Amino acid sequence: MSDVYSVDVEITAPVQPTERTERVADAIRALFPTAEPEERHGELTATVHDLDHLSECLHRQTILDTARSVFFENRRGDAFSFRLKKGPALQGVVNFTVGDASELGDIAVRVQVAEPDVESFVDHVAPPTEDGEPIEP
Repeated sequence: MSDVYSVDVEITAPVQPTERTERVADAIRALFPTAEPEERHGELTATVHDLDHLSECLHRQTILDTARSVFFENRRGDAFSFRLKKGPALQGVVNFTVGDASELGDIAVRVQVAEPDVESFVDHVAPPTEDGEPIEP
């Protein structure tokens, strides 16, 4: 793709006393391979600048429509956010949290889009579909 995207993706995940920090870090890295989680005050934080691997997972799992819905539901200006369950993430599986946070806490993701705009970036990560297949531009 020739488009250039400028995004900052902030990732945070609580580490509960019953959890191993490295396993939570592994869950983050399974969906965001370029992340380098750092421990701060009982949680891990990381920043990345793309959602390419997450996009691949969404395509493989054929949940593009679900992802688009979650992204646009949680849009605020030039940013959107979503939460992912840690257990499935550890296996490289995208499972969005809806409603209340899970017992162990979720991986919270906030995407700030600088260029070009939120709609275009969402179309890049989770393109619109027809009959479950991405619509080619």
